[in-house]
Amino acid sequence: MAIISNKLNSFKKHHFIFRENSIILQNGELPDALTMKRCLELSVASDWISEQEMDYTAIQLEKDTPNPKGCEDIPLREFFFRHQNDAVEGFQNIGSLSARAKGILNFHTLKRFCSICGGQLHDDEKFTARTCSKCGHQFFPQLEPAIIVLVTRGDEYLLAKHANRNTDVWTTLAGFVEMGETIESAVHREIFEEVGIRIKNLRYVASQAWPFPDQLMLAFRAEYESGEIKAQEGEILEAKWFHKDSLPNVPPPGSVAYNLISGVFG
Repeated sequence: MAIISNKLNSFKKHHFIFRENSIILQNGELPDALTMKRCLELSVASDWISEQEMDYTAIQLEKDTPNPKGCEDIPLREFFFRHQNDAVEGFQNIGSLSARAKGILNFHTLKRFCSICGGQLHDDEKFTARTCSKCGHQFFPQLEPAIIVLVTRGDEYLLAKHANRNTDVWTTLAGFVEMGETIESAVHREIFEEVGIRIKNLRYVASQAWPFPDQLMLAFRAEYESGEIKAQEGEILEAKWFHKDSLPNVPPPGSVAYNLISGVFG
């Protein structure tokens, strides 16, 4: 576990500046330490953190704060996709490091007071955690595990349009793992609930951090076993089988669904 610091002299190699779900870039790159320090001096940051072991400092700007001079913001998703293969020393890649930084800031926002006694929380001295100043209870960052699965039937892929997305994109089926449930049973349950079919030969292929806001996506492939498609009302607008060589509009490169559909995940 890394120790979170909030000392002004603890600026690190990588500097992340976030505003809501965007990340601020300076001439197309991560901002320098002077830009970050200026944001703190002007009191336009709602929160900030630094992790020595991860060699980064990150701040969260107030919602309506203008960009620092020479900077622009882009969606965090775009930055995350763009830098998934850019390795950094001591961590998987710069995209994943940005996901961690944003996740810890989200954790700070959600964990300000103890849910047991109401005491104020502060950063723990030994762990990536928040500790109650009154009762001493520790709170650690939590991930929400979610499954995503490409179901195949010979050369056909099962894709769907989701009701909560206002886009003309067909994608793989996905859902959250419920309490007391294994990952495998979550896949079978979600597929049956969303489209009414049974699957077989379930195979795990990869995982991906998904900081929107705090998911860990577990990707699978599975084969059709039985049943007719029946879209779950309120969740799935439409679901169809598509030949792998004649696919509709699918999610963009870098996304978990794209990696499954395109074969990046195998």
